[in-house]
Amino acid sequence: MKLWSAILISMFMMAPMMEANARNYPCSKSMGGVSHCKDGKFVCKNGKISQSKKTCTG
Repeated sequence: MKLWSAILISMFMMAPMMEANARNYPCSKSMGGVSHCKDGKFVCKNGKISQSKKTCTG
């Protein structure tokens, strides 16, 4: 029972960090991730340009 409680507590503590990472990553969630970079903008796997203010190279 103590092990189960420790697992649940650690999951709740990590949830905000995982959510923050998703918000700060270009092309997250329904966009499918980054496909490639074009003219300093992230192109998502669904073909759309990311609205991220970050720039990319390559």
